[in-house]
Amino acid sequence: MRKLALILAAAFFLSSCGLNTASTKEHTEVESNITIYPAEADFRRGKLSSLPAYNPDSTDGWQVDLRGYDLSSLNLEDRLYDLQYADFDSKTVWPETLPKEFNPDNIMEIGKSPGLNIDKLHKEGITGKGIGIAIIDQALLVDHIEYKDNLKLYEEIHWPNSEAQMHGPAVASIAVGKTIGVAPDADLYYIAEQHGEFKNNSFEWDFIWLAKSIERILEVNETLPEGRKIRVISISVGWDESRKGYKEVAAAVEEAKKQGIFVVSSSLFETYGYFFHGLGKNPINDPNEASSYEPGSWWAKSFYNLGLDRVKEINNVDDMLLVPMDSRTTASPTGKDDYVFYRQGGWSWSIPYIAGIYALACQVKPDVNPDIFWTEALRTGKTITIEKNNAKYEFGKIVSPQDLIYILRNK
Repeated sequence: MRKLALILAAAFFLSSCGLNTASTKEHTEVESNITIYPAEADFRRGKLSSLPAYNPDSTDGWQVDLRGYDLSSLNLEDRLYDLQYADFDSKTVWPETLPKEFNPDNIMEIGKSPGLNIDKLHKEGITGKGIGIAIIDQALLVDHIEYKDNLKLYEEIHWPNSEAQMHGPAVASIAVGKTIGVAPDADLYYIAEQHGEFKNNSFEWDFIWLAKSIERILEVNETLPEGRKIRVISISVGWDESRKGYKEVAAAVEEAKKQGIFVVSSSLFETYGYFFHGLGKNPINDPNEASSYEPGSWWAKSFYNLGLDRVKEINNVDDMLLVPMDSRTTASPTGKDDYVFYRQGGWSWSIPYIAGIYALACQVKPDVNPDIFWTEALRTGKTITIEKNNAKYEFGKIVSPQDLIYILRNK
């Protein structure tokens, strides 16, 4: 299952810690270095003649993809079931005839919350201020209102397109977005990179480019003042020994680890021995309540058929940390104040979430390291009981950011 997760995260990628709050230490300002401005994406796809139906047995994560479509001529009063699984964005044009139980504006707003009471940490000033988060991903719409004030660096390494992609704005806003993000005051250093190239109608992997991107982040970090260093890198893809460039990227990660930077990726188990999985959620359920969550949509069937112990056994792990993944609103590449709601996510959305929490941890405990962070995240995680199909399932450990940060602050 872990290899499947790596593949899914990679496919999703292609589809489209300084101030202690008790301290008075001031931060040296870091100038921004942005010389490339990818163009807005155009997802307008015209009028939709009929609404796609959702098939719960399908593995397709884009079954009811309404991004950029004009649905104004449709009568959707009796299509609540299918709409509950829809992806849509600021450019989606809705008809007057919608089910009364389906409110896209409300769903979009609920999806903006990072959830799990992270907003309460923000109100206490725990926002990642002074901490650098680096992201290596697809091309970014650098002027989006969610993160433009956080962005300190944008570069491209082996990136072939001039247009912003769906993936970059999403991961950046999940990590540092001012209304969406886990760490809304963290500094963002971003490199757009494609780990391979398309040849003969297929994609040929080459992680040498990812290795070069990590090395570039380490170079940048050397120039940053104390108190504003990069403490975590978010990479929403995984690699294994079968891929070209594996040795190079593995060596780059090891060097980052030596320099005190936590590299969060789909290969987290291989690089650190930590295992995580993504959480699902009904779009209208309260994102701050642990009881609102369940297994992520793409692995829920395995959980309900096998149970959590069996899922762990298959993945050869003793424990795993569960973090939000599905039903998230993120920044959209289609405009600087556009948003998009993704009903089904992937590990790609969980990875910047973890990076954001680590930035919060670095703010309250500057000497934190990945082992301390992960141990306490598991220890403070919540376990809930899910009732489904006339059965009860124990489900945890769901990350509890408040409990984790309070423990680390006083450790």
